[in-house]
Amino acid sequence: MISNITAKENILSFFLGLALVFCYAPFSYYWLVAIVLPAWLYTVQGKSAKAAAKQGFIFAFGWFSAGISWVHVSIDQFGGLPLPVSILLMVLLCLYLALFLALACYLAARFSAQNKLNLWLLLPFWLLSEFLRGVLLTGFPWLTLGYSQIDGPLAVFAPVIGEKGISALVIIICIAIVAVIKQYNRKLNLAILGSIAAFSLLLQNILWVSPTGQTANTVMVQGNIKQELKWAPELTQPTMLKYLELTQQHYPADIVIWPESAITAVEPSNQAQDFLAVAESSALLNNSAIISGIIDYNINSKNYYNNLIVLGKKFAEDKQGSYQYNNENRYAKHHLLPIGEFVPFADLLRPLAPFFNLPMSSFSRGDYVQENLIANGLHLLPLICFEVAFAEQLSANFTEQTDLLLTVSNDAWFGDSHGPHQHLDIVRMRALEFGRPFLRATNNGITAVIDHQGNIVKQIPQFEQAVLKAQVSLVTGFTPYARYTRIIDFAIPLSLLLLIAFRQWRHKLSAKIN
Repeated sequence: MISNITAKENILSFFLGLALVFCYAPFSYYWLVAIVLPAWLYTVQGKSAKAAAKQGFIFAFGWFSAGISWVHVSIDQFGGLPLPVSILLMVLLCLYLALFLALACYLAARFSAQNKLNLWLLLPFWLLSEFLRGVLLTGFPWLTLGYSQIDGPLAVFAPVIGEKGISALVIIICIAIVAVIKQYNRKLNLAILGSIAAFSLLLQNILWVSPTGQTANTVMVQGNIKQELKWAPELTQPTMLKYLELTQQHYPADIVIWPESAITAVEPSNQAQDFLAVAESSALLNNSAIISGIIDYNINSKNYYNNLIVLGKKFAEDKQGSYQYNNENRYAKHHLLPIGEFVPFADLLRPLAPFFNLPMSSFSRGDYVQENLIANGLHLLPLICFEVAFAEQLSANFTEQTDLLLTVSNDAWFGDSHGPHQHLDIVRMRALEFGRPFLRATNNGITAVIDHQGNIVKQIPQFEQAVLKAQVSLVTGFTPYARYTRIIDFAIPLSLLLLIAFRQWRHKLSAKIN
């Protein structure tokens, strides 16, 4: 009988984990997390360390199997691997990510009274496991619980405690729901739920940043270049000219954004330099600046970098171009994507399969802290693709002068999956946390303008060649999270751990006295 119950609970854990995908974009049923997560927590409460770890592992495996299934699109379509091998790689990735929640469940149960999982003790260990997932092996902080709430009432907490804080609130709410259902400290847990609801209502009326009254006229070009054709040598010139021609049709603009590696000639080749001179002249003639992705082969270090450069006007009063090879007004991507942009243990892995020899998979890192780009008098904090998932990196480069946040990407690797939609919601969360408008330019979607409150102001459809023009309102000021990002991110799990440890100590002390 016990084994039958355990088998049913394991199956239930897996399918509840799968169901979490519907809490995220493109589905965005944010309220579903308050059903799915309490249902799983209800079954895992009171389990031994081993049983809790097993159920946590199975739940998380289901969660990531559905949630990051978009990764398989790139492995399958561009990796050059047989289908069984590509599926195996995907399974191994999900198994690895599931280990973090399993560890949290194990430690929480291990330190609970009588080694039976106390859900409140799971809270800080869950948050600490998410921290580890975001830093180990370069980190993969994707699909954390807070992102599911970008369209929900908890989103108002983002400027104060960030996405990680919202993740903590989601877990607190779900644990309190389980406690109310089980009628354990019912009044206290109802008070917790009521307090969160009250604070949510209060925060809706607080404005953390102020409009400056100024606007920026922006143009973002979505070239819609097929990934399998992007690096074809015979298409290099037509691809670059496509971006230039589409731009020339949509002047005037303060700044024009082209996506990641839109310029497919490698800098500083003659082909790249000739094109950049023409593009800069175009921008100057129209009192504009162009920001574009380009691959840089640094002739001094002999390393490749995934870069953003500025063409045309640096300051509003400039009459001369700002571009020079290797000048300071550029950005080199710091947080590289494993396999896609660098290959760990390359000498061992590259001979095994084409998957480990993808085009442009040998980049070097840029510095963690770099100057904001300056384009036509505007200061833009740039992030390339995957980097937008790392709030700490954005924080390290955020200054009082930052007018706009900018991310460029090429999500053509992931086809018509839910990956680009999840990516856009991460961008929206960063805009809300830091209180700045966010420009997102992509090769094939989703190109969008997001305001400082995380709302999509304007976007263009996926898989279409299109241009997005928008007048973006500028703001000034700091949100609490922007000012104290690192302190808040560390303080939340540590304070919860200390609070619960103190509660456990008092409980044991009281038991000894009695």
